[in-house]
Amino acid sequence: MAFEGLTNKLQATFKKLRGSGKLNEKDVKEAMREVRVALLEADVNYKVVKDFINKVTERSIGQELLESLTPGQHVIKIVNDELTKLMGSTQSKITMSSKPPTIIMMIGLQGAGKTSTCAKLGLAFKKTGKKPLLVACDVYRPAAIKQLHVVGEQVGVDVFSLGDKLKPVNISKAALEYAAKNGNDIVIIDTAGRLHIDEELMNELIGIRESIKPHEIMLIVDSMTGQDAVNVSANFEEKLGIDGVILTKLDGDTRGGAALSIKAVTGKPIKYIGTGEKLSDLESFHPDRLASRILGMGDMLSLIEKAQSTIDEKKAMELEKKIRSQQFTFEDFLEQLQQMKNMGPLSQIVDMIPGMGKLKNIEVDDKELIKIESIIKSMTKKERQEPSIINSSRRKRIAKGSGSTIQDVNKVIKNFEQTKKMFKQFSDMGKDYKRGKRKFPFFN
Repeated sequence: MAFEGLTNKLQATFKKLRGSGKLNEKDVKEAMREVRVALLEADVNYKVVKDFINKVTERSIGQELLESLTPGQHVIKIVNDELTKLMGSTQSKITMSSKPPTIIMMIGLQGAGKTSTCAKLGLAFKKTGKKPLLVACDVYRPAAIKQLHVVGEQVGVDVFSLGDKLKPVNISKAALEYAAKNGNDIVIIDTAGRLHIDEELMNELIGIRESIKPHEIMLIVDSMTGQDAVNVSANFEEKLGIDGVILTKLDGDTRGGAALSIKAVTGKPIKYIGTGEKLSDLESFHPDRLASRILGMGDMLSLIEKAQSTIDEKKAMELEKKIRSQQFTFEDFLEQLQQMKNMGPLSQIVDMIPGMGKLKNIEVDDKELIKIESIIKSMTKKERQEPSIINSSRRKRIAKGSGSTIQDVNKVIKNFEQTKKMFKQFSDMGKDYKRGKRKFPFFN
C-alpha cells in the first residue's frame, strides 16, 4: 500500500519524543532529521521537504503544549496540519458550468490509466444523477477507441466516437453537438497520450483546448512514477495549463511522494485518486484525510462514505430483523461478505480504521474471503438455510466442490455459529438495556 514505509518511519520517530512543558529544541531537530529522511525516501520533492521541515520545526520549538497533548502528540498535530496544507488544505472539486454541458478534457502520458479513469469519472458523475458522455479522441493508440467503448459499457455511460480517421479537434466539436441534442450534461474528452511530452502532442492538445474551451483540464498521472509524475505535471502546467490532477494507482506499491509534492510544485490541486483496478475505485481527494492516514490515524469519514455507497440500507434493516429473530442464515452471511468485497480490498479498509495500521500481525487477506464465499456457494440452498443438517458426508462434498479442505469447511461453519451466537447476545443485551434490566458496564 502507498505510504506504508513513510507511515512506519514517522510513527517510529514520534515515539522517541518524550517530556512535557516546552518542547526541547534538540529533540525536535533530531526528530525532524528523521522525518526529512523518511519524506525523501518516500520520493517527496527535495525543495518541498526542505520547506516542510522548516515550517514544522518553527512551529514546534518553544510552543506551549495544549493541556491534552504530550510533546509527541503536539508535534504530530503540527505535522498533520502541515501535511494537510501541503496537499491543498481542503477538497477541490470539478468546476461545473452554469450552462451544461460541463466539458472536462483528460490529458496525460501513455500508461497512466487515462482511458479507464475517464470511465471511472463518468461513473462517479452518473452516481450523482448526471448524464455523462465519454468522447474517444485518441485516434493513434491501437484499440484506444474500442477500450473506451468497453469500459463505457461496463459503467453504463454513453460513448461518442467517429473512428480514427478524423482529427481529434473535429471529433470533439461533433461530440459537443451530440451532447447538446441528447441531454448529456457532462462531456469527458479522452485525448491521446505519448510516452513523453513532445511538440506534436502539445500542439494537438492546445488545438482541442482552443476549439472546445473546456471548463476543466484534468491531468492523469501515475503515482507509481514518483518524482516523474511531479515533473510531468509541472511540464503540462507550463505548456498547456491544467486545472487539477487525478492521481492513479495509489493502491500499488508506491512511495507516495507524488501526492505530497504535486500541489506545492504546480500550484494545482489533486482532485481525485485511483485506489484500485475496479471502475468504481475512484475517490474524491481530501488532503486532511490522507494526512491522517499517512500518520497512521485512520480515515473513518472515507470508510463511512464507502460503506454508505455500497451497503443497501433496506437489506441492512432486513438483516437486523433476522438477527433479532434468530433467522440469520449462511445466505445472509454470504450477502454480507459480498457487500464487504464491494467496499474494496481489506487492506484498504483496515488502513482507514484508527490504530489498526499499527497491528502488523493482523491478517488482511482478500483470498480468505474468496475461499469462504466459495465454500458457502458449494452448499445447497437447504444447507445454507439450515446449517445444522451439514453432517460429515455433506462437509466432504462441500470441501470437494469448493476446492478446499474439510478443516476449512469446519472452520467456516464454526465461525458462522460463533457469529450467530454473538449477534444473539448483542440483541439480548439491547433488549435488556431498553427494559432497564442491565446497566452499561462502563458506568457501573
